Amino acid sequence: MRVRYSFSSRRTGIIEGTNKHREPFPKIAREVISMSDLILEVLDARFLDLTRNVEIEKVIKQNGKGVIYVFNKADLVDIKKTTEKAGVLELNPYVFVSCKARSGGKDLRNRIKQEIRSLGIVGRRAQVGVIGYPNTGKSSVINLLIGKKSARTAEIAGFTKGIQKLRLTSDIVVLDTPGVIPEQEKGISRDKVARHSEVGARSYEKVKDPEFVVDRLMKRYPGIIERFYNIDANGNSELLIEELGRKNNFLIKGGSIDSDRTARLVLKDWQRGNIRIE
Repeated sequence: MRVRYSFSSRRTGIIEGTNKHREPFPKIAREVISMSDLILEVLDARFLDLTRNVEIEKVIKQNGKGVIYVFNKADLVDIKKTTEKAGVLELNPYVFVSCKARSGGKDLRNRIKQEIRSLGIVGRRAQVGVIGYPNTGKSSVINLLIGKKSARTAEIAGFTKGIQKLRLTSDIVVLDTPGVIPEQEKGISRDKVARHSEVGARSYEKVKDPEFVVDRLMKRYPGIIERFYNIDANGNSELLIEELGRKNNFLIKGGSIDSDRTARLVLKDWQRGNIRIE
């Protein structure tokens, strides 16, 4: 069962299906937090620190709502090593899931039911809001939970344009929200763009300076990208792009390497999880 859910313009100024990413989404997220009994914050298991939305977590705490941290894309990490990382224990309770491998769904459903029971809700359905950065896999997590393709999904960041209200059980409904980027991270600085590209919040197709992002990735994760492409670039992003472009025959007029196209190939492999960090 799927029910389209929209807020009236009188309350939020939002028209269902809007594609404006600046002001409406944080407002919708706040509204969903307010009306939810429990929140799922979906994080990319590879980038827990980068995909945490501390700004929204403060709103959750201010509203006195419980939260379950959902570590998605668990198939791309070593779970034991991830749980041993500094700061992970403070993200409690958490559940590892992999939508691609279809694992962890049962554990997450059980945890949701456990948390909802502890709230002692009587006379109405409990509501579970789902939040997270764009492209962390919120809609895929919902599909994993419900067991069918109820929420729309796509590989393009920001695909969920409106709000969906979906039934998990006869007593629990789930609210799927658009991806939310913290207010302080909005803008067009190169560092912000690189950060969002790293975690997939900005699609590789839309990055204005993909070579800068590749250079940043190589500095943050030494050797990872070079090993994936079997290129010894000694940490030099220009050399890697040159060699990779030549391997793939990405040439422009005069026989020069199409560095933009080559850098986007790297970002595409990165965002799709082909390049593993561990």
